Amino acid sequence: MKFGPIPVEAAEGSILAHSQPLASGKLSKGHRLEAADLARLVAEGVSSVIACRLDPDDMAEDEAAEKLAAAVVPSGFSRSPASTGRVNFYASDNGLFLADRHAVDRFNSIDPAITLACLADRRDVRAGDLVATIKIIPLAVAGRSIEAAAVILRAGSAFEVAPYLTHRVHLVATQLPSLKPSVMDKTARVLEARLAPSGSRLVSETRVVHQAEPVAQAIRAALDGARADEGEDPLLVVVFGASAVADAEDVIPAAIQLAGGVVDQVGLPVDPGNLLVLGHVGAVRVLGAPGCARSPKENGFDWVLNRILAGHPPDRIEITGWGVGGLLMEIPSRPLPRLAATAEADPLALGLVVLAAGRASRMGEGGRHKLLAEFEGEPLVRRSVRQAVEAKVGPVTVVTGHRSDEVADALAGLGARVLQNRDFASGMASSLKAGLAAIEAEGLPGMMVLLADMPNVSATDIATLVRAYAKSGGKAIVRAVADGQRGNPVILPAATFEALKSLEGDIGARPVIENAGLAVIDVEIGPAARLDVDTPEAILAAGGILKG
Repeated sequence: MKFGPIPVEAAEGSILAHSQPLASGKLSKGHRLEAADLARLVAEGVSSVIACRLDPDDMAEDEAAEKLAAAVVPSGFSRSPASTGRVNFYASDNGLFLADRHAVDRFNSIDPAITLACLADRRDVRAGDLVATIKIIPLAVAGRSIEAAAVILRAGSAFEVAPYLTHRVHLVATQLPSLKPSVMDKTARVLEARLAPSGSRLVSETRVVHQAEPVAQAIRAALDGARADEGEDPLLVVVFGASAVADAEDVIPAAIQLAGGVVDQVGLPVDPGNLLVLGHVGAVRVLGAPGCARSPKENGFDWVLNRILAGHPPDRIEITGWGVGGLLMEIPSRPLPRLAATAEADPLALGLVVLAAGRASRMGEGGRHKLLAEFEGEPLVRRSVRQAVEAKVGPVTVVTGHRSDEVADALAGLGARVLQNRDFASGMASSLKAGLAAIEAEGLPGMMVLLADMPNVSATDIATLVRAYAKSGGKAIVRAVADGQRGNPVILPAATFEALKSLEGDIGARPVIENAGLAVIDVEIGPAARLDVDTPEAILAAGGILKG
């Protein structure tokens, strides 16, 4: 491949390295130039372009990405079509993501132009989650490199999703006077929430005194019941002790042995979760849960449980390798989905966030607040939020900051949630993150971001964007455009949330949109997508009246 400036008259068949703006409509990066394109360039006075010419063995980025994706052995995932040299892979089911590090490393060593990135091995995933991506870095790559990389993919499973298997789960809980019944009730609810993604169900709960023989009897009773239901889903026994395990001869490991079983492991190099017991009676796994598993927060119990549910129970060798990464630090921004009970979330569900916190600095020193300007007798911020509410596509959160009390007063009676961002002066990123926190707290997997100073975005426009999002299966970024030029609102799926949390300063979601590696669907809604009113002159020109 030859890369660099090329005279327009010699550029037919070459591939643009950068977008070329033209009055007649831009030519996009990656576009293969044809004779008609050259005529447009010449007509607008463009004499040369930055582009690349392919050598006979070269493959264009999308062709190369498609060939590599076709070589991946499909197992528990679907994939997107190639776009800008990228193919994304999505989990087809709730399950355990498995990756062969050696295969992935060998693939990435073939050519720096060819990359494969994926989740960490044995990660818990949900249907629709992005689990891996293949990306061709330049606009074209040598065909021999693609073939060498494809051989590695065809040789075996570089990655896969092992779907969770439905289990019948028996809970045995021990009692001591110090343990409140309400705590035991909560424990059962939290366990049920952990089981929900696999479709597993808690079929019984037995409460016994904290002694080895009664626990053993309860385990045997669960096994006897399982034999009567032969042919149904596999069985799992979970034991919650009223007191933490202190020794390999303590109550729970002793009970497993009394029930005729084998203790495979006492203790994990995972914190929280150190005090877990893993054993089996015949083919049935028995899990002695650590006390931290009474909480919905991630701990070592989740690591073991998820592997069992996916049909990949860990052995001692695997468990001893969990120390690196086994210190599970608390992340305040990470949501705890099990706190919201066990209901399945709609993968297309959206929350709408209206950003209304800005300082309105372009209104002039001591000037009026642009969001309180009236359009057709209605404050601008109320007009914008009302359209979001009337679209009836999801709950609406308004993030306020500058003159927050007045803005909130203007929204009275609309039914939108008003959230004050006390850090609004640091820039738009803080407001975006405040809105995102509200979205995640409600367990919503998608967020539409609207700007409160755009008077002509209608409920119909919002609904049009949501339809495009639904058509993508909730996996794409959707962006409003005006005559092909990017604008607002935008819809951001859950795959972008972690990147949004890293934003700082006075920037919006644009860098996340451009670097997320997701398909971007542009939806034409006309001039409304780019009309915002930041100055007194803009307000008046748009038909508003300065107030406030």
